[in-house]
Amino acid sequence: MKEYQKLLVVVDPTSEKQNALARAVELAQKNQAQLTVFLSIFDFSYEMTSILSSQEREAMRQGVIEQRKAWLDDLIGQYSELDIQMNSEVIWHNRPFESIIHHAIDGNYDLIVKGTHEHDKLKAVIFTPTDWHLLRKAPVPVLMVKEHDWPVNGKILCAVNVSCEDEAHQSLNGLIIKHAKELADKFSADVHLVNGFPGTPVNLAIELPDFDAHSYNETIRMQHEQRVSSLANEFGIKSDNTHVSEGLPEDVIPEVAAEIDAELVILGTVGRTGISAALIGNTAEHVIDSINCDLLAIKPEGYISPLAEE
Repeated sequence: MKEYQKLLVVVDPTSEKQNALARAVELAQKNQAQLTVFLSIFDFSYEMTSILSSQEREAMRQGVIEQRKAWLDDLIGQYSELDIQMNSEVIWHNRPFESIIHHAIDGNYDLIVKGTHEHDKLKAVIFTPTDWHLLRKAPVPVLMVKEHDWPVNGKILCAVNVSCEDEAHQSLNGLIIKHAKELADKFSADVHLVNGFPGTPVNLAIELPDFDAHSYNETIRMQHEQRVSSLANEFGIKSDNTHVSEGLPEDVIPEVAAEIDAELVILGTVGRTGISAALIGNTAEHVIDSINCDLLAIKPEGYISPLAEE
């Protein structure tokens, strides 16, 4: 995997604490990386007024951009004593997620870092938050930052999918674990694996009176435990650090993350668009609101963002 040498940090102008910037600075120090502090802004009132000429509107937009850039430069100034290459970028764009992804692609960044908070699930079905768009469409890993610290000897939890043994799933599992081990080496952390497996389908137990639900469940559990154990052996992860539980991934992952007090959850995410995205979403989108630590979302090798050709 490619190390994090270029970090794109998305800041929140409405927040006093810039957790994403603080986390990115930590990462930059560990990786001798360069860091861009990024802000996408837009004010519809500047576009609608008919009193001003187009030149006057452009001048006002530039004024706002310069004010925001000065604010970003003040943020960067707080880290001036550190040996980190940092710069700022302010973009005027009415769709923040698009400007972030385009900038990440054009600048060949290795990681997008952004602070996050709990979303209104009802509204999110209709108005998808920037975070969700990034999880679905960003071609590079996305680190969603909360307030949980990354102490020395912390824990990184990898959500692996062993339901299928096809090459694509195995490749993504390997990629997730490689990211975890790279970070674990830098932060002296411990890597854990988590997997949720489905319980007995209710209709089977009803339609087949002689069906042994307990034996079926145990067989599925053993199969998943063996596959997770095999992954752990392959990557040199302690057997005590494997967690296999019955349930949906979006339920099992937060439970285990809380149980071991993880600093970071890493999982794979597949881009979805249209109706399926609105109604189903990704595991990452369900998990992000249920954990109190950071989330790192990894795309499969070769993933191409739908915005890449725009």
